[in-house]
Amino acid sequence: MKEIFLCAINNILSGNCKEDCKFCTQSVRYRADIERYNYKKIDTIVNEAKLARSHGALGYCLVTAGKGLDDKKTEFVASVASAIKSEVDGLNLIACNGTANRDQLQYLKDNGVDSYNHNLETSKRYYKEICTTHSWEERYKTCLNVKEVGLDLCSGGIFGMGENEDDRLELIKSIASLNPESVPLNFYHPNPSLPIVDNNITLKDALEIIKISRESIGEDKLLMVAGGRELMFSNNYKDMFNAGANAIVIGNYLTTKGDQPNRDRDILDNLGYKVASGCQR
Repeated sequence: MKEIFLCAINNILSGNCKEDCKFCTQSVRYRADIERYNYKKIDTIVNEAKLARSHGALGYCLVTAGKGLDDKKTEFVASVASAIKSEVDGLNLIACNGTANRDQLQYLKDNGVDSYNHNLETSKRYYKEICTTHSWEERYKTCLNVKEVGLDLCSGGIFGMGENEDDRLELIKSIASLNPESVPLNFYHPNPSLPIVDNNITLKDALEIIKISRESIGEDKLLMVAGGRELMFSNNYKDMFNAGANAIVIGNYLTTKGDQPNRDRDILDNLGYKVASGCQR
């Protein structure tokens, strides 16, 4: 029986980013109607981690808005990680905090972070069309830094932002070159405040992306369908898993609502899949 790995995310610092990524509602430039707040209380985050674990989540991602880590943010994420590890068993802690150097990443690792998520987002060629305030090369360098300090790397991208088929293939190739332990595939979720108006990807395209991604990264890695899953795949989850996905994000995303975890568990059960109980694949 195929096992599906569950991951949950927590937006622990929301909506105050000064970058101009055209796909992101957390950029203050676009004035999207989202909840914005500074550092969430650590006790609240720990309780939310316990709830996610009770729903079967093995991965738990601590996300902060903004270009990257600074001293204050690094210390905060490290404190959160340490608190969760002391109270919640069985969670693989993932930090997702933008660009980061090796010293910052090493500090997170020393305080309980297991993995670092930093997505390439799109191809090197197309990146300047979706962001001008930092470069694709900075993203790739952060991923290399993650590998160098011995953290597991989680790196993927977003599909459907106006890129062409060659861009999608080039993104998958770049991701595979990093040999990440897990690859989140996101499918663009339009918002009326954002410059990218429409999602230019079909269900057929999305399934082909999953298939090619699985072929590119190998059978022993996690291939996760994350943001945009409910919109893109709706009642086609069987096809999604048959194409090669073996992980999903449960619960809410950063600024958009997801399905209730119990509904996802019911769907998996009805499809004949087992929820993974450990991180060994």
